[in-house]
Amino acid sequence: MIRADDEVGGAGPGGSAAPVIAFFDVDNTLMRGASIYHLGGGAYRRGYVGLRDLARFAWQQARFIRVGENLRHLEILRERALGLAAGVRVSEVCDLAEEIFDRQIAPRLWPESVGLAREHLAKGHQVWLVTATPSIVAEVIARRLGLTGALGTRLEEHDGCFTGRVLGSFLHGDHKASAARELAARAGSPLTDCWAYSDSRNDIPLLELAGNRVVVNPDLELARHAVKHGWSVMRLNKSSIRAARRRVRREAKRATPPVE
Repeated sequence: MIRADDEVGGAGPGGSAAPVIAFFDVDNTLMRGASIYHLGGGAYRRGYVGLRDLARFAWQQARFIRVGENLRHLEILRERALGLAAGVRVSEVCDLAEEIFDRQIAPRLWPESVGLAREHLAKGHQVWLVTATPSIVAEVIARRLGLTGALGTRLEEHDGCFTGRVLGSFLHGDHKASAARELAARAGSPLTDCWAYSDSRNDIPLLELAGNRVVVNPDLELARHAVKHGWSVMRLNKSSIRAARRRVRREAKRATPPVE
């Protein structure tokens, strides 16, 4: 799997000289709920945080599933996540990320969205997760699903431990779109050929970036925006999923090996 800070130019999966990239949001697009919550549960099991912190995470997770994300909610989750990581060894959080994938994230993945990501891989595309979730978790999800890589919020490290601070920007909204644009530029991938998938109005900048946009179980504001602009809408039901996969097979450019 390619990491966000690796070189991504040149040949993509299948040997394409100019890879097509499909960008996938994670929370409520690839999986049900907020992935960061499960980091909180794992931190509690390992004694990093107390029961009160876990209860706050549980409340936020329930609200996120019910009404979708908003900026204030994401700010709270961000502060909680940074607090969990402060002072903890990076190696321990790496182990925890693997654990929570097996215990909490894998059972909550939408098989339909994962199948769509694999449809892109079958076309020779790169598939990148783009998420506000800490990169240490996002990279595990991408690797375990056999995807190309992940762009996530990067946490500062010092002497092998996390400091509780963010490196750069929290990967959300315009910052998420900027990270995707930079990745496509490094890969030499035309944005008009790229694809983007998300459920949230906060990802409109990311969706507008790509030539092919698909909103997945959108919140109300994104659903209205999608209808107004003629964007494809995928509901997690059989007919909608079949239509989305047919569209990828029919319309997405297939990556072809470069001429020797």
